[in-house]
Amino acid sequence: QVQLVESGGGLVQAGDSLRPSCAASGRIFSNYFMGWFRQAPGKEREFVAAISWNGARTHYADSVKGRFTISRVISRDGAKSTVYLQMNSLKPEDTAVYYCAADPIGGTAVDKYSYWGQGTQVTVSS
Repeated sequence: QVQLVESGGGLVQAGDSLRPSCAASGRIFSNYFMGWFRQAPGKEREFVAAISWNGARTHYADSVKGRFTISRVISRDGAKSTVYLQMNSLKPEDTAVYYCAADPIGGTAVDKYSYWGQGTQVTVSS
């Protein structure tokens, strides 16, 4: 069974840090692009960051460059892949539900991703 499970969201103050993670079970994810997206109330889901299967390529939305860092760890047997999103200097406008996604090709577009997690809430108070 393949699935993506996010955790590590929470309520923090502006300027604080959080590091949500996404556990991807299923060997196919070991060579997939992994991405983080977010959706604030009343807004469309938007790209945040993405990383290639080997970590060689990363992409960031302009709004998070220099503050967020995406990384991934793949188990030795390739059965599990964990993706992290280190979020520093958080701002109230970062408040959203953060979703993990996976796809063989991936990229920065929401509609390019085949698998999605259920999301984790991140709330930043001013």
